[in-house]
Amino acid sequence: MIMNTTTLTNLLDLDPAQLIAYCAELGEKPFRAKQLQRWIHQFGASDFDAMTDLAKSLRDKLATRAEVRAPAIISDHTSTDGTRKWLVDVGNGNAVETVFIPEDNRGTLCISTQAGCAVNCRFCSTGKQGFNRNLSVGEIIGQLWMAEFELRRTKGIEPGPKGERQITNVVMMGMGEPLLNFEPTVTALKLMLDDNAYGLSRRRVTLSTSGVVPMMDKLSQEVPVALAVSLHASNDTLRDGLIPLNKKYPLKELMAACKRYLEFAPRDFITFEYCMLDGVNDSDEHARELLALVQDREFGVNCKFNLIPFNPFPESGLFRSKNPRIKAFAQVLMDGGIITTVRKTRGDDIDAACGQLAGEVKDRTRVQERMEKMTEYQQKFGANFGKIVEIRS
Repeated sequence: MIMNTTTLTNLLDLDPAQLIAYCAELGEKPFRAKQLQRWIHQFGASDFDAMTDLAKSLRDKLATRAEVRAPAIISDHTSTDGTRKWLVDVGNGNAVETVFIPEDNRGTLCISTQAGCAVNCRFCSTGKQGFNRNLSVGEIIGQLWMAEFELRRTKGIEPGPKGERQITNVVMMGMGEPLLNFEPTVTALKLMLDDNAYGLSRRRVTLSTSGVVPMMDKLSQEVPVALAVSLHASNDTLRDGLIPLNKKYPLKELMAACKRYLEFAPRDFITFEYCMLDGVNDSDEHARELLALVQDREFGVNCKFNLIPFNPFPESGLFRSKNPRIKAFAQVLMDGGIITTVRKTRGDDIDAACGQLAGEVKDRTRVQERMEKMTEYQQKFGANFGKIVEIRS
């Protein structure tokens, strides 16, 4: 018995140029790729027979060689405030979360780019699960494809350009550090912006990074969308403890990279995200330090601040700043001339709020085990065990 081992090409993995090249391999002209792309990304079609304006010969070729496959939905929860969270299966025991946040004038989808995260920021529950792998293009863009057409089905809105678009904004702020999964993220971004796919403006797509400096420069050259930077601290000592990546790319380097990015960005400012942690980074002194940082003559950058009330989880040992403290902190920034907003907590009743996305990750970095060992050693050998300490002569 001869086994047919043909691997089907998932067309969600291909950006516009790659789809043209794929169609050329099948002996088809470039306009066929555009038709195909519209069927997939604008009509949510996955059945080639339904793509009625494609030649029958092409549909037959596609039926045996290609597929349109997004990650399968494991669970689907809607919060009391309308926020909707999907847990999607990305194989090998891993699942990631995708969150839709409806507002009066827009609908924002928060997309994941990795199963887990290797950055391990202290205040984020995703990092506490460790890291398994990068998501493919199809798994990233598949979250947008799935969510747009699920939302339309729920509301009884027809697919295609005539139906009212549900997702007007995309933020790459789900699980993972997008710039550590660079190529698949960039390919997915190109599809989001392409007129034959989702046709989103660069201003309406935001990538959030913890500050991978070389990749910020690369992004500015390849697909400069709006940029949000997870800042969360006003000096290097504090940021080293909250975001380990800061030891590699400290604040001055990060600020310089933000400044370079602005030359190519669709907006004339960087959004700095700042998680408000009680007694850790929320004093007036911290706010004044932030002003000095972003208004520095050499490294200063045009920016806005988005203050995020921390969403507590057991392993963090951290607490949310009190509302009056957040208000006072914001006032110092605003008095210094910086536009500052406080993020409204959305979806926290279904663990869909910022920093709560956990999914299910088969950790390959054994982060939990290593953290337990480190605690044990620090109890035995003192608090500085495993830390880089400066020895003053």
